[in-house]
Amino acid sequence: MRLRPRQKLFVERSLAALATRANTLGIAPTGAGKTIMLSAVTGESIGNSGAKACVLAHRDELTAQNRAKFQRVVPGVATSVIDATEKSWGGQVAFAMVPTLARASNLADMPRLDLLVVDEAHHAVADSYRRIIDRVREANPDARIFGVTATPNRGDRKGLREVFDNVADQVRLGELIASGHLVPPRTFVIDVGVQDKLKAVRKTVSDFDMAEVAEIMDRAPITEEVIRHWQEKAAGRPTVVFCSTVAHAAHVAEAFNAAGIPAGLIHGDLPGEERRNILAAFARGEIRVITNVAVLTEGWDHPPTSCVVLLRPSSYKSTMIQMVGRGLRTVDPTEFPGVVKTDCIVLDFGTSSLTHGTLEQDVDLDGSAGTGAAPTKTCPGCDAEIPLGCRECPICGEVLVDEEDEAETRESALGGALSGFVMTEIDLLKRSSFEWVDLFGSEDALMATGFTAWGGIFWMEGLWYAVGGGKGETPHLLGVGERAICLAQADDWLNTHETDESAFKTRGWLNQPATEKQLQYLRSPWNACAGRSSTIRVQVRRSTSPSWDRAPR
Repeated sequence: MRLRPRQKLFVERSLAALATRANTLGIAPTGAGKTIMLSAVTGESIGNSGAKACVLAHRDELTAQNRAKFQRVVPGVATSVIDATEKSWGGQVAFAMVPTLARASNLADMPRLDLLVVDEAHHAVADSYRRIIDRVREANPDARIFGVTATPNRGDRKGLREVFDNVADQVRLGELIASGHLVPPRTFVIDVGVQDKLKAVRKTVSDFDMAEVAEIMDRAPITEEVIRHWQEKAAGRPTVVFCSTVAHAAHVAEAFNAAGIPAGLIHGDLPGEERRNILAAFARGEIRVITNVAVLTEGWDHPPTSCVVLLRPSSYKSTMIQMVGRGLRTVDPTEFPGVVKTDCIVLDFGTSSLTHGTLEQDVDLDGSAGTGAAPTKTCPGCDAEIPLGCRECPICGEVLVDEEDEAETRESALGGALSGFVMTEIDLLKRSSFEWVDLFGSEDALMATGFTAWGGIFWMEGLWYAVGGGKGETPHLLGVGERAICLAQADDWLNTHETDESAFKTRGWLNQPATEKQLQYLRSPWNACAGRSSTIRVQVRRSTSPSWDRAPR
């Protein structure tokens, strides 16, 4: 496989930093392909030498996921695992679970390492991580430390500088939304008459006093308004609700169920098996709404989730980003057939959007960054100053989405407003390492190929369809929905199945006309694809575009 151009840049910048410094931090949000980039940096760092590396994660499933991705990105390098059931340093790259490795007996067995990689690096200042890092540096003062995280600013304001004194690169959330690798959020800040009370809530070391928040938010009239707005703006969408306390989450779930909307409750004291059963029911669609208290904020993803409800304020932007991020992933139609996802509705009944106003965050390694001022605009209906991303005025209810607003939002391209990601599409056709060809000159059928695979996007009946195929691969649907998202999915298919040798646009064979045999290859796989795409099949059969990239040989 090969990396996306943006991933490649991230890797290059990380390697450059590690070449001159003892450590560096890379920041990459959900959807950036963090594990793939982490693997590429690790592989390039050890090269063909005998250097040894260790990749840290704080949970079993992340350790297994990191190892599997590494083996795809860097095949041929021996790996091993240190966890509760296995403790082997036999591989050139070891994948270790932090709670296991941090024990004194296991640290004593750790060999001399040349590179330590810390996944979810915002945990790196915790005691267990520091014991490992200090042991690595003690054994080898020249060892490099590389960290990757989506949220570098911790909720407790403890800075990361004691481990990482520089940032190699930061992939912005706006980049991923604009390039089609995440869906855009559409945010509604809804005032149910308690915003002044919420602003006055006492703050603890880590966040607002949630017991005090519950006294304000856990009231039947407010919950009724939550359900009414959900039915108006997000009815039927798989939804995750973030509440202040377990009792609050239980009352919200009960109210949804009473309204005929299947809902479930997840909280930290729930037995593991029961929690898994509820999440499985949500994944199957048997439960439409799932309420929780600080359980689904990090480390949980269900891509079809397309509505996030905030029934609690967030004193730290990183917490808000994590909550909203649960609804921004794109959908793989192979895994979730029939699901079309083009955006994520965010219903904010608290003050997070009013406080922070943006999903982008500036990195502060010292942990001293404040909340900052949210960007605002003036409501034409009541002249109130409201968050820039609002689609509806929280004061007077004025609908704010019109052609002028949309144009202004698009022009802001990589700006930071919470809903300001309905932006100019990053031109993947130019950034892609593959030559994308407009088959008929109408921009409703685009294709690109390499030596072993092909990908295409096609417009039909109001939606874009991404399709991929290749040697030894049955052609199948990659995505359905917005053009940018489908283009990203088709381009990723090619990146997964091709190498640098076949990808670059400068190859001479790209300008040669397609042969009849290559066109026949295209016809047969496409016929085997989605049966409902008959219109596109006819168009592709008629294509003899001499500039079309070569089909797999």
